[in-house]
Amino acid sequence: MEKKYKLTEETINVNGKTLYRIEALRDFANIKKGNKGGFIENESNLSQSGDCWVYGNAKVYDNAKIYDNAKVYWHAEVYGSAEISGDAIVYEDAKVYDNAEVYDNAEVHDKAEVYGNTKVYDNAIISGKSVVCGYAIVLGNAKVYDNAKVYDEAKVYGNVWVFGDAEVYGIAEVCDNARVFGHARIYGNAEIFAKTVVCGNAEIASNSDYIVFKNWWSSGRYFTWTKNNNMWKVGCFYGTSNELIGKAYKDSELSGREYERVVKYVESILKDNNADV
Repeated sequence: MEKKYKLTEETINVNGKTLYRIEALRDFANIKKGNKGGFIENESNLSQSGDCWVYGNAKVYDNAKIYDNAKVYWHAEVYGSAEISGDAIVYEDAKVYDNAEVYDNAEVHDKAEVYGNTKVYDNAIISGKSVVCGYAIVLGNAKVYDNAKVYDEAKVYGNVWVFGDAEVYGIAEVCDNARVFGHARIYGNAEIFAKTVVCGNAEIASNSDYIVFKNWWSSGRYFTWTKNNNMWKVGCFYGTSNELIGKAYKDSELSGREYERVVKYVESILKDNNADV
Protein backbone atom coordinates (compact mmCIF):
# COMPACT_ATOMS: atom_id res chain seq x y z
CA MET A 1 0.00 0.00 0.00
CA GLU A 2 1.31 3.42 -0.96
CA LYS A 3 1.78 5.54 2.15
CA LYS A 4 -0.17 8.77 2.32
CA TYR A 5 2.00 10.53 4.92
CA LYS A 6 5.36 10.49 6.65
CA LEU A 7 6.73 11.68 9.96
CA THR A 8 8.77 14.85 9.66
CA GLU A 9 11.69 15.99 11.80
CA GLU A 10 9.53 18.64 13.49
CA THR A 11 8.75 17.36 16.99
CA ILE A 12 7.08 18.36 20.24
CA ASN A 13 7.15 16.78 23.68
CA VAL A 14 3.82 15.84 25.29
CA ASN A 15 3.79 14.14 28.69
CA GLY A 16 7.30 12.85 28.14
CA LYS A 17 6.52 11.51 24.67
CA THR A 18 7.98 12.73 21.40
CA LEU A 19 5.37 13.52 18.77
CA TYR A 20 6.15 14.15 15.11
CA ARG A 21 4.40 16.48 12.70
CA ILE A 22 3.07 14.60 9.68
CA GLU A 23 3.35 15.51 6.01
CA ALA A 24 1.21 14.22 3.13
CA LEU A 25 2.99 12.14 0.49
CA ARG A 26 0.10 12.20 -1.98
CA ASP A 27 -3.23 13.89 -2.68
CA PHE A 28 -6.36 12.54 -0.97
CA ALA A 29 -9.64 14.03 0.22
CA ASN A 30 -8.92 17.76 0.81
CA ILE A 31 -5.23 17.11 1.45
CA LYS A 32 -2.56 17.87 -1.13
CA LYS A 33 0.87 16.32 -1.38
CA GLY A 34 3.25 18.27 0.85
CA ASN A 35 0.55 19.54 3.23
CA LYS A 36 1.64 19.44 6.85
CA GLY A 37 -0.67 17.95 9.44
CA GLY A 38 -0.75 17.67 13.21
CA PHE A 39 1.36 15.57 15.53
CA ILE A 40 1.38 11.82 16.18
CA GLU A 41 3.68 9.58 18.17
CA ASN A 42 4.05 6.88 15.54
CA GLU A 43 2.38 5.48 12.44
CA SER A 44 0.13 3.20 14.48
CA ASN A 45 -1.77 6.34 15.57
CA LEU A 46 -2.99 7.28 12.08
CA SER A 47 -3.97 4.83 9.36
CA GLN A 48 -2.16 5.08 6.04
CA SER A 49 -5.42 4.15 4.29
CA GLY A 50 -8.75 5.97 4.05
CA ASP A 51 -9.12 9.75 4.26
CA CYS A 52 -8.43 10.07 7.98
CA TRP A 53 -6.13 12.92 8.96
CA VAL A 54 -4.75 14.92 11.87
CA TYR A 55 -4.80 18.67 11.23
CA GLY A 56 -3.25 21.82 12.65
CA ASN A 57 -1.72 21.31 16.08
CA ALA A 58 -3.91 18.36 17.05
CA LYS A 59 -2.14 15.55 18.85
CA VAL A 60 -2.62 11.78 18.76
CA TYR A 61 -0.43 9.54 20.86
CA ASP A 62 -0.08 6.51 23.15
CA ASN A 63 -2.08 3.66 21.62
CA ALA A 64 -4.80 5.87 20.18
CA LYS A 65 -5.93 5.16 16.63
CA ILE A 66 -7.46 7.33 13.93
CA TYR A 67 -8.77 5.48 10.89
CA ASP A 68 -11.40 5.30 8.14
CA ASN A 69 -12.34 8.91 7.31
CA ALA A 70 -12.08 10.33 10.82
CA LYS A 71 -10.59 13.78 11.39
CA VAL A 72 -8.84 15.40 14.35
CA TYR A 73 -8.49 19.19 14.12
CA TRP A 74 -6.98 22.25 15.72
CA HIS A 75 -5.75 21.63 19.29
CA ALA A 76 -7.71 18.46 19.99
CA GLU A 77 -5.99 15.53 21.69
CA VAL A 78 -6.65 11.82 21.32
CA TYR A 79 -4.62 9.47 23.48
CA GLY A 80 -4.62 6.42 25.69
CA SER A 81 -6.27 3.61 23.74
CA ALA A 82 -9.03 5.78 22.27
CA GLU A 83 -10.29 5.15 18.75
CA ILE A 84 -11.80 7.64 16.30
CA SER A 85 -13.25 6.07 13.16
CA GLY A 86 -15.93 6.25 10.50
CA ASP A 87 -16.57 9.89 9.61
CA ALA A 88 -16.22 11.09 13.20
CA ILE A 89 -14.64 14.46 13.97
CA VAL A 90 -12.78 15.62 17.09
CA TYR A 91 -11.79 19.26 17.07
CA GLU A 92 -11.13 22.57 18.82
CA ASP A 93 -9.80 21.79 22.33
CA ALA A 94 -11.64 18.51 22.84
CA LYS A 95 -10.01 15.46 24.41
CA VAL A 96 -10.80 11.81 23.82
CA TYR A 97 -8.82 9.28 25.81
CA ASP A 98 -8.67 6.04 27.81
CA ASN A 99 -10.66 3.38 25.90
CA ALA A 100 -13.28 5.74 24.52
CA GLU A 101 -14.64 5.18 21.01
CA VAL A 102 -16.06 7.88 18.76
CA TYR A 103 -17.34 6.75 15.38
CA ASP A 104 -19.93 6.99 12.60
CA ASN A 105 -20.75 10.71 12.15
CA ALA A 106 -20.27 11.69 15.79
CA GLU A 107 -18.57 14.95 16.80
CA VAL A 108 -16.65 15.97 19.90
CA HIS A 109 -15.59 19.60 20.10
CA ASP A 110 -15.12 22.79 22.13
CA LYS A 111 -13.55 21.75 25.47
CA ALA A 112 -15.54 18.54 25.82
CA GLU A 113 -13.93 15.41 27.23
CA VAL A 114 -14.84 11.83 26.36
CA TYR A 115 -13.03 9.12 28.26
CA GLY A 116 -13.27 5.83 30.12
CA ASN A 117 -15.01 3.09 28.15
CA THR A 118 -17.51 5.47 26.59
CA LYS A 119 -18.98 5.01 23.12
CA VAL A 120 -20.22 8.01 21.13
CA TYR A 121 -21.64 7.26 17.70
CA ASP A 122 -24.32 7.76 15.03
CA ASN A 123 -24.83 11.55 14.79
CA ALA A 124 -24.23 12.35 18.45
CA ILE A 125 -22.54 15.65 19.35
CA ILE A 126 -20.57 16.28 22.54
CA SER A 127 -19.56 19.92 23.02
CA GLY A 128 -19.07 22.82 25.41
CA LYS A 129 -17.31 21.74 28.58
CA SER A 130 -19.37 18.60 28.85
CA VAL A 131 -18.01 15.25 30.02
CA VAL A 132 -18.99 11.77 28.91
CA CYS A 133 -17.19 9.01 30.74
CA GLY A 134 -17.36 5.66 32.50
CA TYR A 135 -19.31 3.12 30.45
CA ALA A 136 -21.77 5.70 29.17
CA ILE A 137 -23.19 5.50 25.65
CA VAL A 138 -24.37 8.49 23.61
CA LEU A 139 -25.86 7.84 20.17
CA GLY A 140 -28.54 8.77 17.68
CA ASN A 141 -28.94 12.53 17.27
CA ALA A 142 -28.28 13.17 20.95
CA LYS A 143 -26.52 16.37 22.05
CA VAL A 144 -24.61 16.77 25.29
CA TYR A 145 -23.29 20.27 25.84
CA ASP A 146 -22.61 23.21 28.18
CA ASN A 147 -21.37 21.68 31.47
CA ALA A 148 -23.48 18.54 31.31
CA LYS A 149 -22.17 15.14 32.39
CA VAL A 150 -23.14 11.65 31.32
CA TYR A 151 -21.37 8.86 33.15
CA ASP A 152 -21.48 5.47 34.88
CA GLU A 153 -23.55 3.18 32.62
CA ALA A 154 -26.04 5.81 31.51
CA LYS A 155 -27.39 5.79 27.97
CA VAL A 156 -28.51 8.87 26.05
CA TYR A 157 -30.03 8.43 22.60
CA GLY A 158 -32.60 9.64 20.11
CA ASN A 159 -33.09 13.40 19.68
CA VAL A 160 -32.21 14.09 23.30
CA TRP A 161 -30.55 17.27 24.56
CA VAL A 162 -28.66 17.18 27.86
CA PHE A 163 -27.22 20.58 28.73
CA GLY A 164 -26.70 23.25 31.37
CA ASP A 165 -25.29 21.62 34.50
CA ALA A 166 -27.44 18.51 34.15
CA GLU A 167 -26.14 15.04 34.97
CA VAL A 168 -27.25 11.63 33.78
CA TYR A 169 -25.68 8.65 35.53
CA GLY A 170 -26.21 5.27 37.16
CA ILE A 171 -28.01 3.02 34.68
CA ALA A 172 -30.45 5.75 33.70
CA GLU A 173 -31.65 6.15 30.11
CA VAL A 174 -32.74 9.34 28.39
CA CYS A 175 -34.22 8.89 24.93
CA ASP A 176 -36.68 10.00 22.25
CA ASN A 177 -37.12 13.81 22.28
CA ALA A 178 -36.45 14.40 25.97
CA ARG A 179 -34.70 17.52 27.29
CA VAL A 180 -32.67 17.53 30.50
CA PHE A 181 -31.08 20.77 31.68
CA GLY A 182 -30.55 23.20 34.53
CA HIS A 183 -29.20 21.35 37.57
CA ALA A 184 -31.35 18.29 36.94
CA ARG A 185 -30.09 14.87 37.98
CA ILE A 186 -31.24 11.69 36.27
CA TYR A 187 -29.86 8.54 37.88
CA GLY A 188 -30.62 5.13 39.34
CA ASN A 189 -32.73 3.13 36.89
CA ALA A 190 -34.81 6.07 35.70
CA GLU A 191 -36.06 6.18 32.12
CA ILE A 192 -36.78 9.58 30.60
CA PHE A 193 -38.49 9.36 27.24
CA ALA A 194 -40.93 10.84 24.72
CA LYS A 195 -41.18 14.64 25.09
CA THR A 196 -40.30 14.80 28.76
CA VAL A 197 -38.62 18.01 29.94
CA VAL A 198 -36.66 17.86 33.20
CA CYS A 199 -35.00 21.01 34.52
CA GLY A 200 -34.34 23.16 37.58
CA ASN A 201 -33.16 21.13 40.57
CA ALA A 202 -35.25 18.07 39.71
CA GLU A 203 -33.91 14.67 40.73
CA ILE A 204 -35.27 11.54 39.13
CA ALA A 205 -34.03 8.16 40.31
CA SER A 206 -36.93 6.02 39.11
CA ASN A 207 -39.97 6.23 36.87
CA SER A 208 -42.16 7.06 39.88
CA ASP A 209 -40.36 10.38 40.38
CA TYR A 210 -42.09 12.22 37.55
CA ILE A 211 -45.22 12.26 35.40
CA VAL A 212 -45.64 13.49 31.83
CA PHE A 213 -49.07 14.85 30.90
CA LYS A 214 -50.54 15.93 27.61
CA ASN A 215 -52.54 19.09 27.11
CA TRP A 216 -55.56 17.36 25.59
CA TRP A 217 -57.82 20.40 25.73
CA SER A 218 -56.01 22.78 23.39
CA SER A 219 -52.37 22.72 22.24
CA GLY A 220 -51.70 18.99 22.52
CA ARG A 221 -48.23 19.67 23.92
CA TYR A 222 -46.69 17.64 26.72
CA PHE A 223 -45.75 18.94 30.16
CA THR A 224 -43.84 17.47 33.08
CA TRP A 225 -44.23 17.31 36.86
CA THR A 226 -41.24 16.32 39.00
CA LYS A 227 -41.83 14.84 42.42
CA ASN A 228 -38.78 15.81 44.45
CA ASN A 229 -39.40 19.56 44.12
CA ASN A 230 -43.11 19.48 43.18
CA MET A 231 -42.47 21.70 40.16
CA TRP A 232 -44.04 21.94 36.72
CA LYS A 233 -42.47 22.50 33.32
CA VAL A 234 -45.00 23.63 30.70
CA GLY A 235 -43.53 25.13 27.54
CA CYS A 236 -41.51 28.17 28.65
CA PHE A 237 -43.13 28.10 32.10
CA TYR A 238 -41.37 26.55 35.11
CA GLY A 239 -42.85 26.94 38.57
CA THR A 240 -45.06 25.74 41.41
CA SER A 241 -48.58 24.34 41.24
CA ASN A 242 -50.16 27.65 42.31
CA GLU A 243 -48.08 29.60 39.82
CA LEU A 244 -49.11 27.24 37.05
CA ILE A 245 -52.81 27.49 37.86
CA GLY A 246 -52.64 31.26 38.16
CA LYS A 247 -50.94 31.64 34.81
CA ALA A 248 -53.34 29.19 33.17
CA TYR A 249 -56.42 31.10 34.33
CA LYS A 250 -54.93 34.29 32.91
CA ASP A 251 -54.71 32.52 29.56
CA SER A 252 -58.28 31.22 29.61
CA GLU A 253 -60.96 29.77 31.87
CA LEU A 254 -60.64 26.42 30.10
CA SER A 255 -56.89 26.30 30.50
CA GLY A 256 -57.08 27.25 34.17
CA ARG A 257 -59.75 24.69 34.93
CA GLU A 258 -57.91 21.83 33.22
CA TYR A 259 -54.50 22.60 34.71
CA GLU A 260 -56.14 22.87 38.13
CA ARG A 261 -57.70 19.46 37.57
CA VAL A 262 -54.28 17.96 36.77
CA VAL A 263 -52.66 19.63 39.79
CA LYS A 264 -55.35 18.25 42.11
CA TYR A 265 -54.73 14.79 40.71
CA VAL A 266 -51.02 15.07 41.51
CA GLU A 267 -51.78 16.43 44.99
CA SER A 268 -53.93 13.38 45.65
CA ILE A 269 -51.00 11.14 44.69
CA LEU A 270 -48.69 12.98 47.08
CA LYS A 271 -51.28 12.78 49.84
CA ASP A 272 -51.69 9.03 49.36
CA ASN A 273 -47.90 8.52 49.30
CA ASN A 274 -47.50 10.47 52.55
CA ALA A 275 -50.27 8.44 54.16
CA ASP A 276 -48.42 5.23 53.28
CA VAL A 277 -45.21 6.38 54.99
